Amino acid sequence: MNRVKVCAAASLAVLLFAYSSYAEETKMETKAAATPAMQEPAKTPPAEAKEAGHGHDMGPVKRFVATVGADGVQHVEITGGDYYFDPNYIVVKVNVPVELKIRKEKGYVPHDILVNAPDAGIAFKTDLKDDWQTVKFTPTKTGKYEMECDKKLLWFKSHKDRGMDGFIEVVQ
Repeated sequence: MNRVKVCAAASLAVLLFAYSSYAEETKMETKAAATPAMQEPAKTPPAEAKEAGHGHDMGPVKRFVATVGADGVQHVEITGGDYYFDPNYIVVKVNVPVELKIRKEKGYVPHDILVNAPDAGIAFKTDLKDDWQTVKFTPTKTGKYEMECDKKLLWFKSHKDRGMDGFIEVVQ
């Protein structure tokens, strides 16, 4: 009988945690939506998003074009947070080394960043932390490659479905 009570209590605790996490996320989204913006960033058009494998709008596009530094490396800083990457559209040059510095905004929701394009020399998955982390790669093929957070809690929308995704575009 005690096992049943312990299992029931544990199940209730998990459900309450999941609900409180969802309620907090929803509250943050509502607050962000209610805050007026000085300038509305462009959104990925639905047709282009679906063509790229998205079943949703990517959200505001924050584009960054990397330049080659004196060290011959393209440096990019990415911050991930409440279901976003900033920037979420990064343009880099082919066959030039890239150094991504990645970190997570303060918060308790875990996030990661995943790019799976080994044929283009870009393949990594890194859990985001409060401190800066470095990911290095050299893109070997032009094209547009998706980056995303693949985290998901129980039956809620995945972080990607909530808008935590973007692209690395490799150009000549």
